[in-house]
Amino acid sequence: MKLQLTQEWDKTFPKSDKVDHKKVTFKNRYGIELAADMYTPKNAEGKLPAIAVTGPFGAVKEQSSGLYAQHMAERGFLTIAFDPSFTGESGGEPRRMASPDINTEDFLAAVDFLSVQDNVDSERIGIIGICGFGGMAVNAAALDPRIKATVASTMYDMTKVNREGYFMSSDSKEQRMEARKAMAAQRTEDFKNGSYKRAGGVIDPLPEAAPWFVKDYHSYYKTERGYHERSGNSTDGWNATGCQSFLNQPILDYANEIESPVLLIHGEKAHSRYFSEYAFEKMTGKKPFASSVAECAKANEIPTGKYAGSYKEGNKELLIISGASHVDLYDDVADVIPYDKMEAFFKDALYIKF
Repeated sequence: MKLQLTQEWDKTFPKSDKVDHKKVTFKNRYGIELAADMYTPKNAEGKLPAIAVTGPFGAVKEQSSGLYAQHMAERGFLTIAFDPSFTGESGGEPRRMASPDINTEDFLAAVDFLSVQDNVDSERIGIIGICGFGGMAVNAAALDPRIKATVASTMYDMTKVNREGYFMSSDSKEQRMEARKAMAAQRTEDFKNGSYKRAGGVIDPLPEAAPWFVKDYHSYYKTERGYHERSGNSTDGWNATGCQSFLNQPILDYANEIESPVLLIHGEKAHSRYFSEYAFEKMTGKKPFASSVAECAKANEIPTGKYAGSYKEGNKELLIISGASHVDLYDDVADVIPYDKMEAFFKDALYIKF
């Protein structure tokens, strides 16, 4: 498919006067062409350290990933925020599909692209994954040693949540078989119809009895704060069978073999905090603190400061932001995204002195 790229500024955040911006494209290993926004510090000279950013899962580069990329470009990095395969302005058919393999490959393709840019130092490339692409970023770091530093912000392990359900609510072989049967039936129906059913984005209007974390998502994707017409979470969601392969394919099995620095960032009150705790344990063999999935299920009730802080083991770190929810790390509304910390992390990991 020929990509149709919007040239006017259509982000959910204001344009910075400290960086230059342009659209770029590149292909992944499967021949899918990906669309990205490149942010370059104004008046930059020489070869720059670079960072590729994507996520959240179901979002587009005009939302959180572009915001992160622009902020990091203001701090001296050349950055790209890209739409993963099958989403946004990127290629891939059918639309709104997901794959632990292809979406990990999307990060590696971004590194391919950055590695050959005349103004990029190919030995100083990092990545940032947000929400569901935080898990993919960790997987990419385990697969590709060209990635010298990784940040996963408010991460989901999409394979874990699909296998086990939220808060391990469907973690049995019988429940997984029911999910497989439902996916199989939907595939047959889609084939008969010659089209793919969509699962629906974030629920709207919001039921009064909706779980608090659904309300958290609604406050971003379904309001002027974060709505974007190309975002599946803002509109009609993923292909209903889009996450089928996540049921059988865990992505963090080799996280313990990542040699490069990794920074996990999560909100203390995020329902998803246990995914970063799990990832930290997978990478280091150490539990960061005595938390539980049950506590994350009622995270909005946890007293501020109970788990906030930094937990380090070697060059792996888990940073918990006091009082922050999952969506607080999507944008600057709550003013809690630790850009200073990320800047220091990447400069140290990439051996940079500005």
